[in-house]
Amino acid sequence: MQAPRAYWSHWAKLLHAWKLDYFTAWFLEAGGPFILLGAQAIYLSEPFWGNRQTRALAHMLENGAEIQAFSDFLREEYDS
Repeated sequence: MQAPRAYWSHWAKLLHAWKLDYFTAWFLEAGGPFILLGAQAIYLSEPFWGNRQTRALAHMLENGAEIQAFSDFLREEYDS
């Protein structure tokens, strides 16, 4: 599996285009157990629409340090 960080720039661009980057960063920090449930939902739906990116997203959502790092990345990506 490719590391989730390899997809961060792509995800950040999509979220920024949809104007969801700051909301996503906030939700990742405040979502608590919902984030883990989201990861499990992604794993369960994998046979229907799973690919490397969705597996990487689910993997990231299971790791608290990665969640915080991606949230920081989203905030920094478009602040400058």
